[in-house]
Amino acid sequence: MEHVKIVAEIGCNHRGEIETARRMIQVAALCGVDVVKFQKRNPRECLTPEQYRALHPVPANAYGPTYGAHREALEFPIEVHGELKALCDVLGVDYSSSVWDLTSAKEVASLNPLLIKVPSACNTHGVLLNYLCAEFPGELHISLGMTTRAEEDRLIDLLARRNRLKDTVLYACVSGYPVPYEDVALLEVERLCEAYGTEVRAVGYSGHHLGIAVDVAAVTLGATWLERHFTLDRTWKGTDHAASLEPMDLRQLVQDVRAVTKAL
Repeated sequence: MEHVKIVAEIGCNHRGEIETARRMIQVAALCGVDVVKFQKRNPRECLTPEQYRALHPVPANAYGPTYGAHREALEFPIEVHGELKALCDVLGVDYSSSVWDLTSAKEVASLNPLLIKVPSACNTHGVLLNYLCAEFPGELHISLGMTTRAEEDRLIDLLARRNRLKDTVLYACVSGYPVPYEDVALLEVERLCEAYGTEVRAVGYSGHHLGIAVDVAAVTLGATWLERHFTLDRTWKGTDHAASLEPMDLRQLVQDVRAVTKAL
């Protein structure tokens, strides 16, 4: 059984605070994760003018008067991402980021990370995918939340035509925050392993559920990458905190996955 890579997704749980982001990297490293992951957006590029000016759908989670302002408040410039990557290098964990638009993809690729993540919301973004296939030599990690089987087929076809399947990690994922256990669809891990296990670099599981039992089960089904949202406090304002692991839970997840991997 190969070493299971564990990704602590900080995402935007840093609340737009650089010192909080640095602290989260330090804590995640102490918990024993392999990768910490952020998110990078150009809100003007990601959103239509109407979406930018709209109110946040959950006002209690908003960091600005409009959804666009909210997204801007949670963004770091690429220079800060470079500083965060440097801290990761010092602490012995890999830096990564999800990219939500072409500008962000170009910026993050310029940092030469081990991997770049394409989130579920962007896995039909052909321009973004083709750019990464052509210009980014590292690993492509792609979540399949919200994805129909026909969209999945088109994604696999694109990666095959660009000769990038061997660089790709596909993640089983359900796009809910948090996802009830009865909606986790965990056997998607097994299906992806059976369908693409010999073609892709690996199959992973990106979880938005509560607790850590499901992640351990995903490993027994063949997932060799696990991604979980991470926060210092689940009561903080923001969309992702409720589906995130606090430090003690993340530490326990790492310990349990390492133990189960040995047992397998």
